[in-house]
Amino acid sequence: MSTDAVLRELLVRQLDHWLPAALHRARRATLALAYAGGDAAGAEEALRVVAEFADRLRGRRLTVLVVADDGTGLPTRLGAAEAALPADVAVHLVPGGPDRLPVALKAAGAAGAPLLVVADGADPDPALLAAAASGRPAELLLVTTPGRSLRPALTGAGFPLVTEVELVPDGDGPARLLGYGTGSDRGLEAVKEALWAVDEYAGVRYRDPADPQGRLLDISLDPEPGPLRRELLAELARSGPRTVTELRRFATTATVYRAADANRALASLLASGAVTRDPEHGRLGGDVLISAVPSAGSSA
Repeated sequence: MSTDAVLRELLVRQLDHWLPAALHRARRATLALAYAGGDAAGAEEALRVVAEFADRLRGRRLTVLVVADDGTGLPTRLGAAEAALPADVAVHLVPGGPDRLPVALKAAGAAGAPLLVVADGADPDPALLAAAASGRPAELLLVTTPGRSLRPALTGAGFPLVTEVELVPDGDGPARLLGYGTGSDRGLEAVKEALWAVDEYAGVRYRDPADPQGRLLDISLDPEPGPLRRELLAELARSGPRTVTELRRFATTATVYRAADANRALASLLASGAVTRDPEHGRLGGDVLISAVPSAGSSA
C-alpha cells in the first residue's frame, strides 16, 4: 500500500466525521478536492462516501469541487460515481491544479458555510490557505513535500488548531508531509483517531516533525510512546510543571499524538522516575501536577 492509499483512507474516515456535522450545522456546505497530478482516485471514493449520506442531504445543498488534470479519464470515472448521488449534490470538475482552488471556491460561493478542502501536492500558498480558511467552519488537509513545518503558515492563515505528520513509505518512495488545520477540537480529535486507525500493514510509517530525533513510528492503535515522552519532557523543561490536562492538550495540539497517548506516556515517565507528580498517589487525573526530574531527559 502506498502513501496515496493511506491518504485516501484518511479522507474517507474524515468525511465520515465531517459530512454529518456540516449537514447538521448549515443548509449548504462545500467539499473541495484538489490534486497536483498523481493519484486523484480519492475523489471517486469521496463521492461514494457522500452517496452514503443521501438521506441526510434532503433540504441541504452540498457542492463538491474536484480540481485536477482531466487528462486521465477522471471525468468518466467521476461521472459513474456521480450517477449514484442525489440531486442535492452538485459536482464540478475544474481542470488544473491546487493553484486553481481560490478561484473555484469563490465561484462556488463556498465562503461563510462549512468547508473542507483537501489539497494534495500543493504548496502552502497564502492565497490557497486564505481561500480554504474562508469557510465557517473551515478545515484543510494539505499534502506536500517534507522539508519545512506547515504549522506557521496554517496558523497564520486562520487555523488555530494544527497538526502535521510525515508519511514515510517503505522502500524508495518519497515521503509526504500532511498538515491539517481547523478551528474545531472535535475535528482535530477525529483526524488524530483516523491517523492511527488506518491500515497498519500499509507499508507506511509516520514521523512526527516535532520529534528532534525523527524516529519512525509504526501505524498502530497504541503507538510507540518514546517520541511523545521526549516531547513531554521538553515541554516541561520549557514551561515548568504542568497539569495532566495541560500536557494532554499539548500532545493533541503540538504533536502527532492524541490526548489518551499522553496518559500512557506520563505513566511510563512516572514509572521510570523521569517525572514526579503532586499529589504522589491516587488517580492520574487532570489536575495532577507533573514536574520533570533534573537530568532525566536523556533516559526518556
